[in-house]
Amino acid sequence: MSHNLFTLKGVVQHYAWGGFEYIPRLLHLQNTDHKPFAEYWLGAHPNHPAKTNNTDLSQLLQTHPQFLGTDVLQKFSSLPFLLKVLDVRQMLSIQVHPDKTSAAKEFAIENEKGIPVTAPHRNYKDENHKPELMVALSDFWLLHGFKKKNDLQRILSSIPEFSTLVKIFAEQDYKGLYTHVMNMPQEHVNAMLQPVLDRIVPLYKNNELQKTDESFWAARAALHFCKNELIDRGIFSIYFFNLLHLKKGEGIFQPEGMPHAYLEGQNIEVMANSDNVLRAGLTDKHIDVAELMKYVKFEATEPNVLRPANTDHKVFESPAEEFELHQYSHGEQPEVVKTSSAEIWFLLSGELAIESENEKLELTGGESVFVAAGTMANLKMNEKGE
Repeated sequence: MSHNLFTLKGVVQHYAWGGFEYIPRLLHLQNTDHKPFAEYWLGAHPNHPAKTNNTDLSQLLQTHPQFLGTDVLQKFSSLPFLLKVLDVRQMLSIQVHPDKTSAAKEFAIENEKGIPVTAPHRNYKDENHKPELMVALSDFWLLHGFKKKNDLQRILSSIPEFSTLVKIFAEQDYKGLYTHVMNMPQEHVNAMLQPVLDRIVPLYKNNELQKTDESFWAARAALHFCKNELIDRGIFSIYFFNLLHLKKGEGIFQPEGMPHAYLEGQNIEVMANSDNVLRAGLTDKHIDVAELMKYVKFEATEPNVLRPANTDHKVFESPAEEFELHQYSHGEQPEVVKTSSAEIWFLLSGELAIESENEKLELTGGESVFVAAGTMANLKMNEKGE
């Protein structure tokens, strides 16, 4: 009997910024140790592959490469994407991802220098790029690209301590402004930002700031990331970048060079298999300013929030060739799906019956399945299925 459907068990990542309830509840787990559950990984990532039956997904695909589909096998030779569920309780680092050609080049250079891949000061962990597509599972807050010129000028002008930045931006545009604050001596960072924080942190503590106000997030960042009298320069980015509030079901794509940071909420994310992250702040991890600045897109960004038509089958299209994201919800008739490449299906809620030739699986919320290329399947969800 041939098999095209394989139940999956993903890997939980207990990063410190994760929440304590959402992912355990989603996966029907007891968090008796009160650990942070930050991410749930479903894929064949070499570091943390999902498990299927008595093996892991990467081994299954090595044994049965035809499951990937002809096109994927020729282009990538392995599963090219990683599906995640995230619960962002604390703010994540401001970051940028390099393009694929540059990642391969810089990865080789660091190898030649003999820098271990696991070294904390290493910038490039692999040869791949890391485009990301996320869809909000709750109200979700994030930073995404530089504000439009008029908006950035207005916010710089509204903060007295930023008066010198107004002139720099007017004369040197986005690159000059960002280069200035990212290379500013730490004592100058402290001198400029401390009066700002002295003003906004008490307001934050008294619940007088709204999440639509950049100062809300700047104050939160100060309380979490500013230690040993060192003010995190990533706070500048909170004021420079677009502050977005996505509603449940809305999505956004993070291309190469797009500075961004997740601030709060739950989402489902699909990305190319890579760990290449260049950080700009709001982190205790390594920051290489010179390397970061090589790949930042110094331009105004008009956020392209993805809002597919409100149907039982929504498609969140991606410019990345590695993936796109589909969302199915309960319909009166079974959904018929034919896969042209390998897919991973994750059931957020309800119950799902999958029938394919001589196979039948029944999933409940929090369960997932790997589906081989060339599979024809009927999906039948109950009224709460998604």
